[in-house]
Amino acid sequence: MTTSDQYFEDYQLGAVRWTGGRTITETDIVMHAGQTGDFYPHHMDAEWAKAQEFGQRIAHGTLIFSVAVGMTASVVNPLAFSYGYDHVRFLQPVFIGDTLRVKVTVKEKRDHPRHPGHGVVVEALEAVNQRGAIVLVCDHLLLAQKRARGGGEHG
Repeated sequence: MTTSDQYFEDYQLGAVRWTGGRTITETDIVMHAGQTGDFYPHHMDAEWAKAQEFGQRIAHGTLIFSVAVGMTASVVNPLAFSYGYDHVRFLQPVFIGDTLRVKVTVKEKRDHPRHPGHGVVVEALEAVNQRGAIVLVCDHLLLAQKRARGGGEHG
């Protein structure tokens, strides 16, 4: 994990970074089910899942969201923090053995209406499997500190 001091002004629209890969395992699914209480048969019952649309168990959408978000957290910026997530969509199923990478694109920057010393940076996240299919998308909002202007005030 690295540290990078980036003010709101330092984020460049269109900038892209990719994470490394992460393979989803049966252990991931079992642990997530235990943590959340979601033992839905689509995730847990291999025999039942064989007769369903995808023919095998699928990972929880919330597991894939958590893994994808965690994969993007390789750089710590002490001048910004997570402000939330918008527009989460599960586009394709993720199976045991699928390997994901996440593409992060700086999509938007805007002033924060109640915090003049900060701006909102919107990062578009796309989780992509080993076949190149986008399996999850969401927007990650960062509240990023602005550079001080003038007499020490943020603007």
